[in-house]
Amino acid sequence: MTQPPPPPPNQPPDPPGGFGAPTPPQQPEPGYGYPQQPPAQPEPGYGYPQQPEPGYGYPQQPPAQPEPGYGYPQQQPPAQPGQGYGQPPQQPYGYPGAPQQQPPYGYPTQPQQPQYGYQQPVATPPATGRGKLSAQLQIVIAAAVAVVLIIGAGIWYANSGGDGGGDQAKGSGGTSQGSTTGGGATGGNGLGGGGKEKAPADTKSTMAFQVPVPKVADVTDVSGSWITDKAFVKPGVNSVVGYDLDKGTVLWTLPLTGQVCGASRHVTADNKVPILFEATKRVAPRYYQPCTEVGVVDLNTGKLLWSTSVTGGSAGDQKARFSEVTLSGATVAAGGTDGGAAFDLANGNPRWKPQANDQNCYDMGYGGGEGLVAVRKCGSYDSPSLLIQNLNPTTGAPLSQYKMPAGAKYASVVSTKPLVVAADVGETAGDGSGISDYFSLDEKTGKLKAKITADADQYGGRCRATEVESCTQVLVGNGRLYVPTEEHEGSTGEYGDETNEIIAFDLATGRTVPEKADAGDKYSFVPLRMDGGNLIVYKAPPYDQGGRIVSVDGGTMKETLLLENPANKTIHSAESSFSLNGAELLYRDGRFFLSKTLVSKPRENPSPNDIKEHLVVSFSVGH
Repeated sequence: MTQPPPPPPNQPPDPPGGFGAPTPPQQPEPGYGYPQQPPAQPEPGYGYPQQPEPGYGYPQQPPAQPEPGYGYPQQQPPAQPGQGYGQPPQQPYGYPGAPQQQPPYGYPTQPQQPQYGYQQPVATPPATGRGKLSAQLQIVIAAAVAVVLIIGAGIWYANSGGDGGGDQAKGSGGTSQGSTTGGGATGGNGLGGGGKEKAPADTKSTMAFQVPVPKVADVTDVSGSWITDKAFVKPGVNSVVGYDLDKGTVLWTLPLTGQVCGASRHVTADNKVPILFEATKRVAPRYYQPCTEVGVVDLNTGKLLWSTSVTGGSAGDQKARFSEVTLSGATVAAGGTDGGAAFDLANGNPRWKPQANDQNCYDMGYGGGEGLVAVRKCGSYDSPSLLIQNLNPTTGAPLSQYKMPAGAKYASVVSTKPLVVAADVGETAGDGSGISDYFSLDEKTGKLKAKITADADQYGGRCRATEVESCTQVLVGNGRLYVPTEEHEGSTGEYGDETNEIIAFDLATGRTVPEKADAGDKYSFVPLRMDGGNLIVYKAPPYDQGGRIVSVDGGTMKETLLLENPANKTIHSAESSFSLNGAELLYRDGRFFLSKTLVSKPRENPSPNDIKEHLVVSFSVGH
């Protein structure tokens, strides 16, 4: 296709906002937990589902040795008997076995300063297939690199002697429908507030409805969930279904040619959302089809507005396969190992397509929301080079570029404005979280502002390594990165009182700020999304209590209770049957939804002790 003209040098992106913040004509994105593990077989496409994890309340026998903390991925079979609450636990959910002789959570002893001489923005290799860096812009970037190399050491020295804040963070950019970014200030006071979610007079919730798990022949991906004024919307089997917000009755069903295999966490202001789906239905014994179709669904009406596919890239004359899809302004962007493509939101007309022999480079995927950021992979599998490119959403031309350090095979976009990227550099995280470091970047210039090194034993959250927009449980707002700690021993030191905190890091310096939020003994914070300058957070409960939704002020880090679920054994069992690393959690206007991302074939010989599974469980207060 004809290449669009390159942008003028140093052309800035749109004004700062936040990853997931509404961009005309879009609004909040869906829930944490999406997307799920990419396929190990038979193809690299996202559509091949993985095995689900057991529920987070599953009682275990106390370990002889400390076990890895919450967020540590393990090979899990589909849910087995007794994988929920229902009896006092021998080991509470997520018990990590707190490491000995560690500094207090969130306050590492060695502060990490911005490594301005460590990794610099580079101009090569240039992007093709969707607009190149202009020669003039490459000269400007090269000059900027030289200047930074000269002054970088001095800046590092000037910043290296401070006291206080650590800099280590690990996590995942938890997103749900709603902005994951708030204000732009970086100070301690005057942050937070401005959220839409208010505490009701009575915070005690009731269970609104449950949706049973659909019958499937094999493990099936059902990732994606959204809320409108009238419906909770969720993929089903070869379909997308809208449920009444309060009763759970089916309002509409959109049949598709095959299974949904990707869904955007960003939605337009008028409730349109991009999805990926398979071109044909799955037939035994091959319970998988290539993920090739891109479409846009109107969540108000349940109509498929358009669908299309493209050829090119490594797929050649075959349909290109995609693993994820996102939205930025009026552009739908899909990426995968066959390359990246973009489409006009209004009609599906291609803006760019995967290109064959593109200098051995391809767009792995895109982060959407306020901006559009590509993770572009070049080189061989054993020695890849990753470029983070802030794009013009209409033309695909790079506005700025940053080269990730050697050893980074994958990268995940936590936020596009401000631009924050996570990666497991050299596969050093060791906990399966997909994160060893965060990179706070200037989206206008591509320069590194701060590098925040993760401590796998200390911080929680996760990103899927092979998916660009997959991070959960880490939020960006108020010029800060908010990260949960791993669970650790509570104040009493007794077995079963494990808890965690939320720590904040200044994106300009990488240092921790003084304020932090404490979940309290027996509860654990799971950040969901930003609400103005506040954080909407789920508090995972102990075995004998219901979960809670709280609003945490992004400045003071003080929490306000919005909803508290019943401690009733049956209701609690339904709530705790969802794995927090394999579920989507959405909260909006007094309604709380938990939904699965994977469903599997029922056991041939079920046990009476099997925990009943649900596709969706909903709680509400004030409705």
